[in-house]
Amino acid sequence: MPPAADGLSATGYAAGTVGTPRQPGPEDRVVSGQGEALSSEASEQSEASGTPEPLDLRTDQPHSARMYDYLLGGKDHYTVDAEAAEQALAPFPLLRTAARENRAFLGRAVRHLVRETGIRQFLDLGSGLPTAENVHQVAQRVDPSARVVYVDNDPIVLVHGSALLARDAHTAVIQGDIRRPTEVLEDPQVKGLLDLSKPLAVLAVAVLHFVADEEDPEGVVRVLREAVAPGSHFILSHATADLAPEAAMGVQRAYRAQGVPLTLRDRERFTGFFDGLTLIEPGVRVVSDWRNDEVPEAERPDHADVSWYGGIGRLD
Repeated sequence: MPPAADGLSATGYAAGTVGTPRQPGPEDRVVSGQGEALSSEASEQSEASGTPEPLDLRTDQPHSARMYDYLLGGKDHYTVDAEAAEQALAPFPLLRTAARENRAFLGRAVRHLVRETGIRQFLDLGSGLPTAENVHQVAQRVDPSARVVYVDNDPIVLVHGSALLARDAHTAVIQGDIRRPTEVLEDPQVKGLLDLSKPLAVLAVAVLHFVADEEDPEGVVRVLREAVAPGSHFILSHATADLAPEAAMGVQRAYRAQGVPLTLRDRERFTGFFDGLTLIEPGVRVVSDWRNDEVPEAERPDHADVSWYGGIGRLD
């Protein structure tokens, strides 16, 4: 199951730019010292860029990137994120396990593409805050020339990611919205770092369930598919209520109570995101089982405790 989110709409700031953040008040108590560091980074980048427009870090409401960080045991979140995550944990106590399994799937999928298919460029949509085993780290461990563009709508991801990756010429982070894929693809940093005329990997890991049906998530994937070269691959994962209906729907209700349009989808609907692509072996699986040679099957969590599908499709 996914962490809580505030939806996927971008804040309207140009990709790659930051302004002066709204400083957190007493009600925005940071769970760890990292939150204050993020605000400091935003201020420093604002002064350096000279951008007059303010950048609202929205520390008074939960966001998926910081929720995910909390569930993974990270430090880059605020009290509001922790409290929202705990509300989601109430009906699904193993939500942290699910988040970790999804993260492990991401790493295995990226390693597979770099080692087995020759993919050396990645577009990570809804990437979240940097944590352990980020896409660029996994890919560049195999080939240091691998290029990665991270895309997220949370301004804190832009601030923190830009600071972390400032000296990495092969990696960039931009602010964007998966629901507006054409804008993402036209972003100067995307076009400058990635060559869309050559195969690349498009990642939409734990993000499509935040795209409501009326926002046409299949259409989002279709636009991306039609924009990339043959030989490109799509790494997708999605939360489901198939395996633990009562607990999963409890999480969905908790999210929607916070204004988060979380939409759980079944296996058939998730598999439909791969229309026009060839599913590579082993096809759609619960993420904890997808090419998991690292953990014996008997030691993996129950599927109901993960409730997340994943797979990779290839554009032929």
